[in-house]
Amino acid sequence: MMAAPVVMPDQNVKLSKLSSNIAHTADDSRESMTSTGMFFLMDRLMGENKYRSGMIIAPFGGIPQRPKTREELLIEGAMESCTFKTTISCVLGFALGGAFGLFTAGLDPSITGTDAKQQTAKEVVKEMGKRGMSYAKNFAVVGAMFAGTECVLESHRGVSDWKNGTLSGAITGGVIGLRAGVKPGLLGAAGFAVFSTLIDYFLR
Repeated sequence: MMAAPVVMPDQNVKLSKLSSNIAHTADDSRESMTSTGMFFLMDRLMGENKYRSGMIIAPFGGIPQRPKTREELLIEGAMESCTFKTTISCVLGFALGGAFGLFTAGLDPSITGTDAKQQTAKEVVKEMGKRGMSYAKNFAVVGAMFAGTECVLESHRGVSDWKNGTLSGAITGGVIGLRAGVKPGLLGAAGFAVFSTLIDYFLR
């Protein structure tokens, strides 16, 4: 068997000094890195290279994004407001109701069928326009009421879930049905609530 190497006292001193130098070098490196990071951070916050509006920010693990301007934030806030949502729903409901009214008027035998009284083309178009306008108004009112109620409920509850659609459907159907009485109002509330819940379930 080979004998273990004998370490002389001078070698022990040299090894101790070498270890001490390595430790000091590591400490200096960490301190230098920390100081560099602090200087960089202070320079970005208060120095000549400080952050300015419009600079591109590169988040960790994401795509670099430019911060939104004041105008963009105002437009985004306006589009998410209840007034905007109610107005859009009213306009879309008016257009959809008008198209649906014209379609049903074209299928109505009392207007365009063989049993209809003799009418000129102008009278037929006039009747179809009345039907389309009536449907358009009704759809616009329903769309505005539903969207406005849902937005108010969502803002009040602070939660976006299926309950908002169900409650707004019940309120809208109940208000519309109350014009014909209490029982039609209850039936309208139940019908609109079920319909809204199903639509929300399939869309989500």
